[in-house]
Amino acid sequence: MSIKTEEKTRFGNWVSMKFIIIPGIPGLVFLILGVVAWPWFLLAGVFLITAGYFLLARRRFSPGGGNLQEKVLHRLIAEIRWSGEGCVLDIGCGSGALVIRLAEKYPAAGITGIDFWGKGWNYSKGLCEENARVAGVDGRVTFVHGSASSLPLNDGSFDLVVSNMVFHEVKDVKDKSVCLTEALRVLKPGGIFVLQDLFLLKPYFGTPEAQIERMRSLGASEVEMIRTCDEPFVPTFLKLPFMLGTVAILRGRK
Repeated sequence: MSIKTEEKTRFGNWVSMKFIIIPGIPGLVFLILGVVAWPWFLLAGVFLITAGYFLLARRRFSPGGGNLQEKVLHRLIAEIRWSGEGCVLDIGCGSGALVIRLAEKYPAAGITGIDFWGKGWNYSKGLCEENARVAGVDGRVTFVHGSASSLPLNDGSFDLVVSNMVFHEVKDVKDKSVCLTEALRVLKPGGIFVLQDLFLLKPYFGTPEAQIERMRSLGASEVEMIRTCDEPFVPTFLKLPFMLGTVAILRGRK
């Protein structure tokens, strides 16, 4: 993608401003109160350190501060072993970043992005379509509304199914592994899946061994898990469970 296109596409930031504002405002209030009674300084420190952490994290994810968001995305793309002929589904396409990257890499493929576009994110179908237009791939991609837990798509419709950092955010089911079942359902026999998420976060997904066994029980083969969290581009301070410390790729074939 050209520099000109990069300047115009808007893919957002995984670290929402609310994570900075919510602790930041009370932190400043407690700081002021600390002038009257010093114990307030202790609370101010906790809230301001939290806000500062997320501010630094947001900076590192942004293009100008480390571009970690793009690096994580490209880590997924690097694990795709596919001819480029057929149909692709990106589950939880967000702002359309992965859809656009795949459209550029696989010009012969038909690519669909699906997302619920909930209120918690500044993403929308319109934003996806605008980013695709700016990138020059709008004629080869489609965006539809739907939840990863119950995809409004027919069985065996896609040759490649991908997803990037989405399943843990699905709100309408407690068992996030339901999303894995849906991903395999819409994949054609012989098709490939490459999914990246907080798969090492046991409360959400169980153990890696259990996930691999589940995929095999659903008819998948050549299943393997690759630890993105161990990549050298992941800074130590971001290796917390809900940041990049539990990120891994689940890859295989149906």
